Amino acid sequence: MRADGRSNTRVLRVLCGVLGKETVHFFGAIRFFTRLPVPARVGHAAEGLEHAMRYFPAVGVLVGALAALSFSIFASFLPKSPALLASIALTVLLTGVFHEDGWGDMVDGFGNTWTKESALEIMKDSRLGTFGAVALVLMLVARFFILVEVPASRLPSALVAGHAVSRLCVLLIQHSMVYARADGKTKPLAAPIASNELAFAALTAFLPLLLLPLVPAFLAVVFALAALCWLTRLFRRRIGGYTGDCLGAAQQFSEVAFYLGLSCAAS
Repeated sequence: MRADGRSNTRVLRVLCGVLGKETVHFFGAIRFFTRLPVPARVGHAAEGLEHAMRYFPAVGVLVGALAALSFSIFASFLPKSPALLASIALTVLLTGVFHEDGWGDMVDGFGNTWTKESALEIMKDSRLGTFGAVALVLMLVARFFILVEVPASRLPSALVAGHAVSRLCVLLIQHSMVYARADGKTKPLAAPIASNELAFAALTAFLPLLLLPLVPAFLAVVFALAALCWLTRLFRRRIGGYTGDCLGAAQQFSEVAFYLGLSCAAS
């Protein structure tokens, strides 16, 4: 009996240790990808962030849930369009324009030159050029007008699923492509994600799809993956891989494509 008790205690300690590490990784992902507060004990170590990448779709679920909640609250006393606009504004604030910045920088780099070296140099510049500014505005406008076409009753579920699936698309790029910058190989976003971590992320991303009807959910995923395939070919052709800005661009582009698939199913 005593031996069994000691064995159970050791198992419990190991389990608590694993859960503690995973909690730190989850909060690490929240700290890196959002402006939400996290416990002070969560560090900034690059190694920890590499393991936290599998929780990127979970962060999307969290951001999408907050967007859905805000839409439901605003829609209780505002028309659909301003309620949706307020919800989009909240998500931009929650993420600190992190992914939108990547989209603008990527379009700047690819739009201003045809050489890999120049494109990488332009994307590294913190200033936003004309190409990037126009692309950023068009992306925000497209997101709003496409979501307006989604039925109001389906919008909360669409926001949760769209944020989750689009972040899985980012991990698919990170898993299948190489990092394009020679001077950034040690950065967490440059490290390839393992297959088992990708499988966990995929399960997390696809669970919110159960909130949607089968056909619209399927069509939305098809649109998101089609957008991802197009971007992947573009990244390979132009710079031979991806950068952090490319990942942000993939999140934005696949999210809007996901909503487009939903709106087509609703029409």
